[in-house]
Amino acid sequence: MDNKLIKRDIEKNIEEWLFKGKIIILYGARQVGKTTLAKKLLKQHGNQQDYFNCEIASIRQSLEKEDPIALKKNLGNGSLVVLDEAQKVKNISLILKLLIDTYPDMQIIATGSSSFDLSNELNEPLTGRALEFTLYPFSLKELKNIYRDYELDGQLENFLIYGLYPEIVRNQTAIAIQLLDNLSNKYLYQDILIFDRIKKSGLIVKLLQLLALQISQEVSINELAVNLQCSRDTVTNYLDILEKAFIIFRLRAYSRNQRKEIAKKQKIYFVDLGIRNSLISRYNNLAVRDDISALWENFCVSERLKKIQADNLFCKKYFWRTTDQKEVDYVEEYNDRLDGYEFKWAKNKISAPKEFLAYKNSRVILINKFNYKNFLLG
Repeated sequence: MDNKLIKRDIEKNIEEWLFKGKIIILYGARQVGKTTLAKKLLKQHGNQQDYFNCEIASIRQSLEKEDPIALKKNLGNGSLVVLDEAQKVKNISLILKLLIDTYPDMQIIATGSSSFDLSNELNEPLTGRALEFTLYPFSLKELKNIYRDYELDGQLENFLIYGLYPEIVRNQTAIAIQLLDNLSNKYLYQDILIFDRIKKSGLIVKLLQLLALQISQEVSINELAVNLQCSRDTVTNYLDILEKAFIIFRLRAYSRNQRKEIAKKQKIYFVDLGIRNSLISRYNNLAVRDDISALWENFCVSERLKKIQADNLFCKKYFWRTTDQKEVDYVEEYNDRLDGYEFKWAKNKISAPKEFLAYKNSRVILINKFNYKNFLLG
C-alpha cells in the first residue's frame, strides 16, 4: 500500500484556504504524514524546491534572520513555501509575522510535531494571520478509499491492536510491533522529554503507562498523583503537555446542573491505540484480552473526532454519568439536539438512562462491531 495514494481528508480543507493571505499551520505527531501532505500540496500548487526542512541546521540558521529582505532571498521567489518542523527555528513567530506582513502573496505552510512548541510561540504575533489544522494518523474514513467494506471488517482487529499510523498500517505484524515500539520512544524521548518543563523522564513514562491501563475510564488526578508520588499540579501539567503532543485527548463530563450528575470528572483516551498498546506491551489477540470494551470505546471516540474534523461538524463533546453510575459513553451537543452513544463490541441491545433522555431532543444510540461504519463513515 502506497501511503501517498491515500488522500487525507484534511487536504481539501487546507486547499480551500491557500493563497488567501493566511499562513497555514499544520500540526500533528511525528510520522502521521505531515511532510508527505505538505510536499503533495507543494507539488500541486508550487515547486518542490520550495520545501525547507527546519531540522537541518543550515536551513534553520538561514531563517533566523529578523530581516524580511534577507528571509525572502533565502526562501526564493516561490508562490508557496513549506517550512517543515518550523518550531525548530528560533523566534519562528516573529519570522512568520515578518514574512506574511511584507510578502502577503507568499503562501506559507508551516508544520510542527509539537503544538506546545509552536503554539506557545504563536499566541500573539500571528493573531488573525494564521489558520491551524491538525493531522492525525489515518482515519477509517480515509482507509475506505482503498479498502472495501468487508476488508475494513477484516482489518478491524488489527486497527484496535496496532493502530492507524501510516507506516504501521502497511506493514505485517512483526514489523508493525517493532515500528510501534520505536515510535513510542520517539514520542517520549524526542518530542516530549526535551520540553524544558519535563524534568523526570521516568515519571512521564509511568504516567503514560497508568493512563494506558485506564483508557475509556474516568481518571482521578489525585489518584494518579498518589501512585506517582508527585503533586497534583505536576500531573495536571503533564497531562496538558501529553494532550498538546497529540498522544492523549480528554473528554469532560456533561452536566446541566442536575443534582445527581457528575460535573468535574474527565475521561482520557489515546489518539492512537497502537501507541497505547506499545506502552504496556499488549499485542495479544482480542479473543484473549480483558480490555476489548475499553479498546472499542477508545477506537470509536478517536475515529469519530477525526470524522468531525474532516466533515467540519460543529459540536461539543462529552461523556455523561450520574453519581449512581448510570452513564452514556460519549455525547455530542448540537444547537438543537443531544446525541448520546454507547459502545459495545458485540452487544445488540442497550437500555438508555431515562435521566439522560429527560434532556430535550436527546437520544442514545448503540455502536457495535456490526454497525460502526454508519457512525464513523456515514
